[in-house]
Amino acid sequence: MTTTYDPTHPEYLDQPDLRVELGRVYDLCHGCRLCFNLCPSFPTLFDLVDARDGDVAGMTAAEQDQVVDECYQCKLCYLKCPYVPPHEWELDFPRLMMRAHAVRHAEGVGFKERVTDQFLGRTDLVGKVSTTTAPLVNALTGRPGTFARRVMEKTVGMASERLLPPYSRQRFSTWFRRRRAEPASRGSRPDVAGRSQGSVSVFPTCFVEYMEPSIGQDLVKVLERNRVSCSMSEETRCCGAPWLHQGNIKEFTRAASRNVKALADEVRAGRQVVVAQPTCAYVVRKDYPIYLARTRSAADAELVAAHTVDPAEYLVALHRGEGTELDTVFPGRESGVVPGEVTYHVACHLQAAQVGLKGRDLLRVAGVEVNLVQRCSGIDGTWGYRADNYRLARSVAQPLRREVEAAGNEVVCGDCHLANGSIEQETGRRPVHPIQLMARAYGIPEERP
Repeated sequence: MTTTYDPTHPEYLDQPDLRVELGRVYDLCHGCRLCFNLCPSFPTLFDLVDARDGDVAGMTAAEQDQVVDECYQCKLCYLKCPYVPPHEWELDFPRLMMRAHAVRHAEGVGFKERVTDQFLGRTDLVGKVSTTTAPLVNALTGRPGTFARRVMEKTVGMASERLLPPYSRQRFSTWFRRRRAEPASRGSRPDVAGRSQGSVSVFPTCFVEYMEPSIGQDLVKVLERNRVSCSMSEETRCCGAPWLHQGNIKEFTRAASRNVKALADEVRAGRQVVVAQPTCAYVVRKDYPIYLARTRSAADAELVAAHTVDPAEYLVALHRGEGTELDTVFPGRESGVVPGEVTYHVACHLQAAQVGLKGRDLLRVAGVEVNLVQRCSGIDGTWGYRADNYRLARSVAQPLRREVEAAGNEVVCGDCHLANGSIEQETGRRPVHPIQLMARAYGIPEERP
């Protein structure tokens, strides 16, 4: 047995070795059970072992794989599990599940699963085509359950009833190249008024680039209002998370290497990397250094990870920093454009990043009362979009739905575009990003598409 989470280890893709390691970890999890309420994997695991009077060794390969398939990589194990490395038991459940997917991918998956993997993995290709033909694509795929969506389910494995985010006619990068920088705010402190407070590189990821450029637009405008200059590398693409979560290490490391090279140049130019999507930020911070550790990009991966931040994390640091400030004049809040109370969904991957509730803290600066909801959306990467997972994903999202509805606020916000789509499907409320609320509080109008 090899307890390894290193994808370059010679035993990493060995099927028999993996089976023994799954048994070891499942036995530890069954004896602990702290994660019983995190995701479907653990109740399934406990029920299967309990049915054998605690005999983990009696689990079949198919039963082991069922536990793997029901893990959707929320990463919340890291917050609850007492045995994560550097503990002597070396229990890293999410990375073990990714190893299992990597072994499956290396041994070969069925044709339909390969088609689904390719469709979900090639986000830039799909995004470029879909933004070019956005009105047609949105008309065909925007309504769940239509004939076009049923065809998609049969051909590429996307759940026909899942609400899909619409594509934008204009990509974020196009807007960014054409924009004019906003005049800097004068600020409220004479010692910093008019002086630059920083420089960032916006990594839009495929969500902002193709689907929600308005988030990126508001992010840039809020940063520039606070005297932070913004740039964007033309060389970055999708972070590669879909490849990673399906076990395609080759494609993931290719995506990671390309992005790390581009982002390292930005960091060396004195910029922080701001990522507006929590899943993508987590991948850059945590996964790039691991999967590039034994490559020529290792040093760059560590450099980029150390300088990658969430938008709210960056702005709250400005507010609390010495010699920096956040503009605290909010005409939109005072005029009632922004409500006094909102429901804020705390994304799983933001929790796993352990940077604190910076979105909440930022909204509080604008005088907004925040009701927290900390429940999983059941999407987590691309897991909840797959037809095979759709029913289970919807059941995972029900506690989230109940808490959002119980909060009773008209406005719901959240940092994760994936989770926001689930919230809209379950509650009918279309969430906004906290940065968008900050822009409206500053009186910055939303750009017309």
